[in-house]
Amino acid sequence: MKKFRGKKRYFRNIRRYVSDFKLKIDEDSWFDFWHIHLDFQGRGNHRLHIHKEYIKAHIALYDDLVYRLEKLKKPYQSWICIHLEDAGADAVYIHTPNPNNNYFPHCVNNINWNCKIPHSFKGLIDEDKFHVGYFKSVYEEIYFIQSKLNKISL
Repeated sequence: MKKFRGKKRYFRNIRRYVSDFKLKIDEDSWFDFWHIHLDFQGRGNHRLHIHKEYIKAHIALYDDLVYRLEKLKKPYQSWICIHLEDAGADAVYIHTPNPNNNYFPHCVNNINWNCKIPHSFKGLIDEDKFHVGYFKSVYEEIYFIQSKLNKISL
């Protein structure tokens, strides 16, 4: 892998993108597994400190979206997925009842909501504000982060 130059500027731009991010949320909005990846290129796969910066950005974006979702007059689910093996798949999700299908709420079986946060993620996730769950399948290991304000869990 080539050396990642200009990290300070790059992550400053990511933080600016997150703080300027505007998603139209009003009482009529609906979301069919809407999501956004901040590390679509998977740069966090190569270095833990880079993955941590992206996790911080996902949490900041999610925190803002949860605050703005309070306007929504319908039930919703929102969460962050942190993939241990594929940082490019990390994303913030919003899901509501929608006209595309009637699959709501989304349920993920076998999430361990009593898991320990990995030592490498300590200090990134505020356990007073968020529930953290761990899911492992044959294909992947994922940490799910949900706001404690979220009324409908995964």
